[in-house]
Amino acid sequence: MRKLFQEDLHNLGDKLHEVVVLVHQAMGKAYRAFETANVHLAEEVIADDVQIDRLQAMLDEKAVELLALQGPVASDLRLVVGALRMSTSMERMGDLARHIAQLVRLRYPEHVAEHSLRRVYQEMAEKDILIAKKLVELLLTRDPQLISEIESLNEQINDLHAGVFITIAGDQWTAGGAASADAALTSRYFERFADHGVSVARKVGYLHTGELNAR
Repeated sequence: MRKLFQEDLHNLGDKLHEVVVLVHQAMGKAYRAFETANVHLAEEVIADDVQIDRLQAMLDEKAVELLALQGPVASDLRLVVGALRMSTSMERMGDLARHIAQLVRLRYPEHVAEHSLRRVYQEMAEKDILIAKKLVELLLTRDPQLISEIESLNEQINDLHAGVFITIAGDQWTAGGAASADAALTSRYFERFADHGVSVARKVGYLHTGELNAR
């Protein structure tokens, strides 16, 4: 029984890794669609999000089953609880990539971003994609240095996000209501993706130390 339980725990880890790989791919595709107004790629991101949702549901179902039937303790319990929490954040990251793709579809054939903000969004997206890439590595290595790097990237994205709102509120901003809403939403989606990435990273730290807010 113990051997089977350990195999189940290992499978949970494999599923988490599978989900975060898909999330990394989703944000990469979503930004490419956003940058190029590629509605076909946007549709692909939207359709693929179903797979992320399905994997998250399967992972959560298995984690709850282990909690109910195995009664794990100590580090094993942390792994199961951590997997539940991480899967929720990863699923939300997939949703945020989908939201960006949905903006592309909504505004096609026009670009979503005002020209003055495109460079900022490029920086935010590149940092988001890097966060997701580092999460893929973190789940394999549990290297605490990666957690610090992810937190640093998130802080940079927060600064960029604040700058977008300063731009929208400035006297030189002349875009209409729809474009202003798109600008705010786009920035928010990129910013929240990073926030959830930090949440996942810190939960990996929790698995290692037992401290939920471990850095």
